[in-house]
Amino acid sequence: MLRMIARNRRLGLWAMVLLVLGLAAPTAAQPAKAPVQQAQQFKKKITKTLRLEYLLFVPKGYGQDSKKKWPLVLFLHGAGERGDSLDLVKVHGIPKIVEEQPDFPAIAISPQCPQDGWWGAELQLDALEGLLDQVIRKYRVDPDRVYLTGLSMGGYGTWALALRQPKRFAALVPICGGGDSTRASLLKDVPVWIFHGAKDDTVPPEESQKMYEALKVCGGNVRFTLYPEADHLSWVPAYADPALYDWLFQQRRKR
Repeated sequence: MLRMIARNRRLGLWAMVLLVLGLAAPTAAQPAKAPVQQAQQFKKKITKTLRLEYLLFVPKGYGQDSKKKWPLVLFLHGAGERGDSLDLVKVHGIPKIVEEQPDFPAIAISPQCPQDGWWGAELQLDALEGLLDQVIRKYRVDPDRVYLTGLSMGGYGTWALALRQPKRFAALVPICGGGDSTRASLLKDVPVWIFHGAKDDTVPPEESQKMYEALKVCGGNVRFTLYPEADHLSWVPAYADPALYDWLFQQRRKR
């Protein structure tokens, strides 16, 4: 009996040793799991053609001094002037002003947006940037006195282009438009004069108000003229005000 107990103990001891050895023994290497997704790359060169018809105004005194550099005004029209006839662009704003006042003291360019286009769209913003680059290369433009203004759709375009290139313009004059107020701080160093009609039922004056307030919050150099009796045509009194141009041509880009 005692021998049997001793034998069983020895067997139990060996069983425990084998169990420990079995647990400690290295397991066979598991095969690498194939990845579910493969890293890849797409690359393609895309070219696009940008085209804008535009009106160009050059001051009378431009040819008198070959060393003088001139201020430049870029004007963006509203949705009603889109198309393929530049005569439509002459109806409002700066193109109308220079027709009536040939002594206008700046180069003015007034492009026409295609019928199905929108000034704030990426393609049109690309075209506007390209147009500015070309005109500045071709004419004696003072790069520190480049001004941007527009009405209605062009007011929206003014905000959009300025937010895209906040260091390019010396001053902005957006009329009855609107923009992205969450990014207004990008323009805190750019002088801005906003115009809108209080009775505008096409573009609510709140569109301009929110941009004004956003610029004020970040310490921007901004003023806001709200015509109490004007509707959507607030650009008529705005562009007819001599004080606008006195203020505008005093502004210089901050480097």
